[in-house]
Amino acid sequence: MRRFSLVVLSVVLALASVATARSQETGEAEDGDGPRVAIVSIYHVAPGKHLEFLKWMAARDEVDKSLGLEPGRWYAHMDGASWDFVAISPERTDEEDARIGKALREKGLTTDFAAALELRQLIASHTDTFAAGPYTASELVAAAGQ
Repeated sequence: MRRFSLVVLSVVLALASVATARSQETGEAEDGDGPRVAIVSIYHVAPGKHLEFLKWMAARDEVDKSLGLEPGRWYAHMDGASWDFVAISPERTDEEDARIGKALREKGLTTDFAAALELRQLIASHTDTFAAGPYTASELVAAAGQ
């Protein structure tokens, strides 16, 4: 249980760190329309597929960059829990998803269900979680009305 708690804490801290860094890098102010949302993805890569997995993901990151979109931020496992990589990515709008899909197809990369099947050849499992933030602990206490 302690190991799981450390993983969860590490992911939350990483998310807060990345989101804060993005805000500082871009100078974006909170627009008042609600919290920023990110997708935290935790990957368990199939044995012997680590480099192939990273290349697959890097090709998609390059498409994001070519469209002027922020790619996900990647974290590599060093010690502790069983995950291999964690990615923290901004939530995409439907319009951004459509632009990404078109650009992927133009580059000859798979999309939609074909991409999902291709990815599953490279991973043993993964999870995606939507998270809001970044917040300080004090802000979360205030939001809880305490």
